[in-house]
Amino acid sequence: MPIDPHFEHHLHQQTRRHFFSQCGVGLGAMALGSLLGDQLAAAPTGAGDVPGVNPLAPKPTHFTPKAKRVIFLFMAGGPSQLDLFDYKPKLVELTGQVIPESYVKNKRFAFIKADAKLMGTHRKFEKVGGNGAEVSELLPHLRSMVDDICLVKAMHTEVFNHGPAKLFMNTGSPQFMGRPSMGSWLTYGIGSESNDLPGFVVLQSGPRGPRGGAALWGSGFLPTTYQGVPFRSGAEPILNLANPPGISADRQREFVAAVNDLNRERLAVTGDPEIATRIAAYEMAYRMQSSAPELMNIAGETQATLEMYGATPGKPSFANNCLLARRLVERGVRFVQLYHTDWDHHGNVGTDLAKSIEERCQETDRAAWALVQDLKARGLLDDTLVVWGGEFGRTPQGENREVPGRDHHVEAFTMWMAGGGTRKGQVFGQTDELGYYGVEDRVHVHDLQATILHLMGLDHLKLTYRFQGRDFRLTDVGGHVVEKILA
Repeated sequence: MPIDPHFEHHLHQQTRRHFFSQCGVGLGAMALGSLLGDQLAAAPTGAGDVPGVNPLAPKPTHFTPKAKRVIFLFMAGGPSQLDLFDYKPKLVELTGQVIPESYVKNKRFAFIKADAKLMGTHRKFEKVGGNGAEVSELLPHLRSMVDDICLVKAMHTEVFNHGPAKLFMNTGSPQFMGRPSMGSWLTYGIGSESNDLPGFVVLQSGPRGPRGGAALWGSGFLPTTYQGVPFRSGAEPILNLANPPGISADRQREFVAAVNDLNRERLAVTGDPEIATRIAAYEMAYRMQSSAPELMNIAGETQATLEMYGATPGKPSFANNCLLARRLVERGVRFVQLYHTDWDHHGNVGTDLAKSIEERCQETDRAAWALVQDLKARGLLDDTLVVWGGEFGRTPQGENREVPGRDHHVEAFTMWMAGGGTRKGQVFGQTDELGYYGVEDRVHVHDLQATILHLMGLDHLKLTYRFQGRDFRLTDVGGHVVEKILA
């Protein structure tokens, strides 16, 4: 039986540190190439590049992938599926009545009580597309492309507070204990196709960052080369990337070469994968000094493209980030994650189901539609997986605050996927007449994660990393590939 390449890579990472620490430098240098295998790669020979270890070099998949890259549009806060995707006439009819006890017995909520009253939506829904999907008036652009997407209507999770729920969606665990994020698992598993940019890039928009912060895109116990790299809008997309004042390009090239030589000597002695990460980081940072500013400058896009997205050069927005996501995947970046806040609809001014949700939809609907259409027009959608959704949904019961709102809901919420081997024009799963529970084709968060890995050519059961005496994986001890949504 052939050895799984990911297991072999993991075995090397675990054993070579001890081996090299017990060997002389000469023997270590001779053995290093054999042990690293395809991890030893010559970096491009541009100014400042020197041959070295490239942990992000493309790696073989477990089987033929349907997608080569992922763009995850993360709506941080928990969008209300009942006001956007899941119309329930019975819920509208029973508005103001206390929900039957059978629904909420032994259930926990973040804020509301078990006797909270039902609240139907006042938004208008319309059946659109060949599948008759019902979509809210708040998402007019999404309405026009339902035949391009797969609506997954019976998602569920078990984590009902924002920070842990975001961690669960992104890392497979609700605990702040250093688990790798999905983008980290993917770049660890199959590397990246970009030489000049990180394999995993994070873009943020909205009034603040998502709860959970950097842990949502961290590499956890994986080598840090696989962590997400946040890009910012403006002249300096990555902090501390530019040369200090007075440092010329020639001096920078000499510095990078000298530091990498020292790091390689140490790597030959210890075999420490973090040193390999450091070498790759120096080389990547040098190349990004030119590639990152060029990437972030969207002014060179056509006026028609800017108008399609609703993007404005120099003005940070979700629209700009969607356009940047397309530019990133065109350049070979493996995983791009966009976080947009604030979708928390409790009922305070600014987090409500009136003006607030309208503003969030206006900020994102057009741009998400444009991203899918742009990828499609450029021939990229077939092998680019686009995912839209948040960490959980909202309750059928109203939350009694200043204006209409809903509490966190874990039993049923909606996400959508497009391209990358998913079945387009499909409404998958159904909820009960109140939109409380999924009653058909339920999809757990771990199932979604397993399916994303599958589309990228990875078996979620085999993509593991040994840490603290056990093999970890993104899907923990659960997860099943949702075959019915695959094209």
